Amino acid sequence: MPNEIVDDLKIKLEKNLNHFEEELSGFCVGRAAPMLVENILVEYFGTPTPLKQISNISIPDPKTIAIQPWEKGQLKEIEKAIVEARLGMTPVNDGVVIRLNIPQPTEEGRRDLVKKLHQKLEEARIEIRKFRDDLWKEVKNLEKNSDLTEDDKFDLKDEIQKIVDEANGELKSRAEEKEKEIMKV
Repeated sequence: MPNEIVDDLKIKLEKNLNHFEEELSGFCVGRAAPMLVENILVEYFGTPTPLKQISNISIPDPKTIAIQPWEKGQLKEIEKAIVEARLGMTPVNDGVVIRLNIPQPTEEGRRDLVKKLHQKLEEARIEIRKFRDDLWKEVKNLEKNSDLTEDDKFDLKDEIQKIVDEANGELKSRAEEKEKEIMKV
């Protein structure tokens, strides 16, 4: 049973780390990336729909995002949704494709990105603490039901904490790398 608990924790932490990595990929500084716009909600026949589900999003060059809707009638709605998203980019609609030129971020913009990065890092850490606390309750219940000795309980607690510390260290390391990338001039 203790091995199952540890394995379960490792799986949850791996998923958490992968999710954090996905969120980090959205922190692109001065470079075009589809993830900057793909989840913007666009009114599509009365239903808010992610942009990626109603258009083709491409990167023709490192500073430009091109959005080509599958239905040309959606151009105005897409343009409106981009403006409302307040991305700091003005959409250019040529009647076929909407282009977004990625501006070079200011120092203040970089600092704001770093603040958002730290928020995402803290959210990931909170999730890890939640996993740890839930497992600790499970371990206490195992001891209470005599499925685990007190010594085993504390050994398991130490092992869980070691795994959690490693996961937090990995999160911190990846966040620091991304912060350096963001602040690089």
